[in-house]
Amino acid sequence: MTSLFHTTPAVLVLEDGTRFSGRAYGATGTTLGEVVFTTGMTGYQETLTDPSYAGQIVLQTAPHIGNTGMNDEDPESRRIWVSGYIVRDPSRVVSNWRADESLDDALVADGVVGISGIDTRAVTRHIRSAGSMRGGIFSGDDAALDSEEQRRLVVEAPAMAGQNLSATVSVSAAEVTPATGPRVGNLAVLDLGMKQATVDNLAARGFDVHLLPQHVTIDDVRAIDPVAVFYSNGPGDPAASGEHVELLRAVLDDGLPFFGICFGNQLLGRALGLGTYKLPFGHRGINQPVLDKQTGRVEITAQNHGFAVDAPSLDEPFDSPHGYGKVEVSHIGLNDRVVEGLRALDIPAFSVQYHPEAAAGPHDANYLFDRFRDLVVASREGTAPTTGHDTADSAHGEDN
Repeated sequence: MTSLFHTTPAVLVLEDGTRFSGRAYGATGTTLGEVVFTTGMTGYQETLTDPSYAGQIVLQTAPHIGNTGMNDEDPESRRIWVSGYIVRDPSRVVSNWRADESLDDALVADGVVGISGIDTRAVTRHIRSAGSMRGGIFSGDDAALDSEEQRRLVVEAPAMAGQNLSATVSVSAAEVTPATGPRVGNLAVLDLGMKQATVDNLAARGFDVHLLPQHVTIDDVRAIDPVAVFYSNGPGDPAASGEHVELLRAVLDDGLPFFGICFGNQLLGRALGLGTYKLPFGHRGINQPVLDKQTGRVEITAQNHGFAVDAPSLDEPFDSPHGYGKVEVSHIGLNDRVVEGLRALDIPAFSVQYHPEAAAGPHDANYLFDRFRDLVVASREGTAPTTGHDTADSAHGEDN
């Protein structure tokens, strides 16, 4: 583990020219990406290994990071995905019996350039005012580059808007996880940045989880004889994922039940004919309040998204512009009234903008996996053509 008291310089440069000087943390060199902040006070290992963060330099608003180290049990995917990492006070020691290595060493092993010792509150306040923006971390020898050259590199980096990053994070070949609960059937899961906790929750609900590469066709989906389809979370701009939207429309045309989370929520919105837009600074953390309109309960949710669905009404059902019947906004963010969920009323499809699996917590929304299972079972039995209005209340609260 690198000493906290090393003097290797580092600088964070934002595209508007704002600069923050600190110390190198993790690997040294240069990294570029969209600078975003996450408000989670725990679960940094799950954050770092969440593929949704690909292309982003992540700032932790919690000041003290790294005290529990990294272990081999909690990763959400096969590697660390963040483009860079910003922390204020890295822990000087690892103080957890489950740790296999320090966070610093894990960042070095995966080549993640970071910076520590800067005023993360000041960076967060700046982003909240000006919006998420491109940035770069320059450390070691690269910290001495001319300031204008550093800013030029940042400004020339691709913006998040317009990027399709699914191929970067998706599996290259299908993977199957057998059901661990009473079997319901084969579930086709489009891997757009899937987390392991989601796979585990779906398998526990009785699905044989077929994790499919993001480039599959509707014929590939049909070939596994699925009882339903699931779209995962993931990075990038939903407006740049036209092929995934067309695949989803084919799924809906086939009448297959559908559940999407995070990126999957945005793609369902576009499949139904709605637009999407970029949020000023996004929602990232494990303390985001959401109202479930169906139950009237407020849930504390885990989120990581910079784009949202543009719905014509938050209060009343509306017609799908693409002809899929009535649709309603099922969940609303209480901080800024962003669309946090969609429910189709005439076809078996629904989605949420957050992460119901929430490894590291909270677990308020875990019941949504039960709602999906009940929808699939009811659809197979021909008892409920839509999204299971009668079963949701009874399922709410399970596994919390």
